[in-house]
Amino acid sequence: MEWLNQVVTGLMPIVPKYFVGRVASRYIAGNTLDDAIQVTREFNQANALTTIDLLGEHTETKEQAVEAARIYHQILDQIDSDKVDANISLKPTHLGLRVDYNLCENLVGEIVDHAAQLHNFLRIDMEDRETTDDTFKLYYKMRSRHDLSVGVVIQAYLRRTIKDVEHLIESKANLRLCKGIYREPREAAFKNRSIIINNYAFILNELLEGGCYVGIATHCEETIWQAQKIIHNLKLSSDKFEFQMLLGVEDDLRQILLNQGHRLRLYVPFGKEWYAYSTRRLKENPTVAGHIMRDFFGIKSIGK
Repeated sequence: MEWLNQVVTGLMPIVPKYFVGRVASRYIAGNTLDDAIQVTREFNQANALTTIDLLGEHTETKEQAVEAARIYHQILDQIDSDKVDANISLKPTHLGLRVDYNLCENLVGEIVDHAAQLHNFLRIDMEDRETTDDTFKLYYKMRSRHDLSVGVVIQAYLRRTIKDVEHLIESKANLRLCKGIYREPREAAFKNRSIIINNYAFILNELLEGGCYVGIATHCEETIWQAQKIIHNLKLSSDKFEFQMLLGVEDDLRQILLNQGHRLRLYVPFGKEWYAYSTRRLKENPTVAGHIMRDFFGIKSIGK
């Protein structure tokens, strides 16, 4: 069905906003923080955790970055006051990484301080390869402030990741391991699906064996099977890892993992930037685009 994925991606610029909104509504909590809190409360009742994310990235001005930071402080306060089980994640470019690194570091530092004060946690997302070094620099800087209140993301499809893992293991980092969705050149990223799945399992084994806490972020049942095999072989207790999924994706598989007693966290994005987020993600990842459109029209995938 690769042709369908590519067709959907090519049509994204002319798809009406209303139609994108209908598709996106399953994958985004809503426009407001109250929407994200309500979704979180519902998942908490179903024994799932969440990470709340304000939609947005690639801010172009200091004012935009400061406003995003203000909302993140509001999210932390509302999580605390409403007593829901959630943490937060943010993209460094949303907090001004490409405007001014020092601005970004200061804003993220204040958010980490706030999270630590409330006994909460901040996940620093990983974006495209051009920001990877600065993102790790930011992460290690934040760990020097509050070791237990901050984590970062690594991407299994990047060729550099195994080298990054060596340093992360040394510091017993708290990590989310995902496959990666940004379009990267072949010299920077693996392109073969089988290699990416196997590299994911290889990296996961290294991290868990090395004593890192890992958020196993995937909707791929083959990857989940590999992860469960590693967990079994290492005889790990359930407090050493968690599974992570996107809101609205693979609901059945999510429930299977919960029924097995696994700790599971849902990524819950919200905000007014839903249209830019949705179209960008669909264009960046044709496979996801095709999956969503098949789901929308009720078309069953073959061979999955």
